[in-house]
Amino acid sequence: MRVGGSGIRFVSPGFVLQKAKEESEHARYGLTATKKLGNAVVRNRARRRLRSLAEQHLLPHAAAFDYVLVAREGIISRSFEQLINDLDKALKVLKCKKTN
Repeated sequence: MRVGGSGIRFVSPGFVLQKAKEESEHARYGLTATKKLGNAVVRNRARRRLRSLAEQHLLPHAAAFDYVLVAREGIISRSFEQLINDLDKALKVLKCKKTN
């Protein structure tokens, strides 16, 4: 409820990125793929894509907050490059892109 109830979110065709209000020690993430997406095979594929997106692009580029990535129907049909662009836009809009 800490992240989901914060109301800080960015919606894209492939996923929803939710962010906690308070900073944490380091960036952490959670994944969600509901039964609305489809059967277990589809949900597992969606989670694998979200996990890869989070490990490769969210953690290295995001400020120290807790995040939740929620899969949407477009997660399977969108290219990984489009998902990366959506995540980059989400981090900018939510003002949580890491500054180095």
